[in-house]
Amino acid sequence: MAHTRLRKFNTRDMYPEQTLDNDLCMAVRAGRHVFLRGQTGFTLDGDFVGAGDAAAQADNAMRCVQQLLEEAGARLDHICKITIYLTDRADRDAVYQVIGRHLKGVFPVSTGLIVNGLAKPGMLMEIDVDAVIPEGED
Repeated sequence: MAHTRLRKFNTRDMYPEQTLDNDLCMAVRAGRHVFLRGQTGFTLDGDFVGAGDAAAQADNAMRCVQQLLEEAGARLDHICKITIYLTDRADRDAVYQVIGRHLKGVFPVSTGLIVNGLAKPGMLMEIDVDAVIPEGED
């Protein structure tokens, strides 16, 4: 079975200030498994929202997560694993509150990491998501 790769792009377009040239995509569906690219304050159209506001970035990220999952044939309640990256521990409560609202009743496993930085200045958080579509729901 071939993987379905959604929203393909090249890093030279996303990061023109860097010398990158990597072919990537926003989501991969491999059978029932859906992998998402880490989501941040960037909309799916490439605009940045929530400058200086980790909670606003988290809200945007979760709206993008929902849209990408739906495009791959999945839903938020199919999420199994999330990894949340923060550049400042002080933002943890605000970011987790937002993510918790979006994932109320889902109960994924979760890992949270504090990192020195993310791909672009101004990015305060990133969420990485893996989902599995249950049998009979595809």
